[in-house]
Amino acid sequence: MQMNREKLMKMAGSVRTGGKGTMRRKKKAVHKATTTDDKRLQSTLKRIGVNTIPAIEEVNIFKDEVVIQFMNPKVQASIAANTWVVSGTPTTKKLTDILPGIFNQLGTDNLENLKKLAEQLKKQGPGGADAKEEDDDEVPELVAGETFEAAAEEAKAAA
Repeated sequence: MQMNREKLMKMAGSVRTGGKGTMRRKKKAVHKATTTDDKRLQSTLKRIGVNTIPAIEEVNIFKDEVVIQFMNPKVQASIAANTWVVSGTPTTKKLTDILPGIFNQLGTDNLENLKKLAEQLKKQGPGGADAKEEDDDEVPELVAGETFEAAAEEAKAAA
């Protein structure tokens, strides 16, 4: 038996997908909100009043014996809210690996601080932990006989 083309088209047109007698949907489709975390963060930062700081090529964050380095980051700051935002792709490096590249970026004041840090690391030894434990909440003492004003005056005199 051969089917007639018109009869076949008529049968195809009468087939329904959905409508009366079909199964109901058991689960409601959950639509994700279009506001992502980054957009919410940016709106909060705008409310605080941060301003973008242009032309920063590199940011290094020193923490113990590790350096978190951002190359060409987006830096925003709000002095009134005491807030600094560094966004970008970070790389984590050991302090000993990054020190040679940092020397040319440091001034004379920071070079002295770096020497003190290196001496502390030598005293700690290979384990990294100092013999005495320090409380993170304590404010470090100033170097004997030095004040912030005196250090600022010395810097002006050197310049």
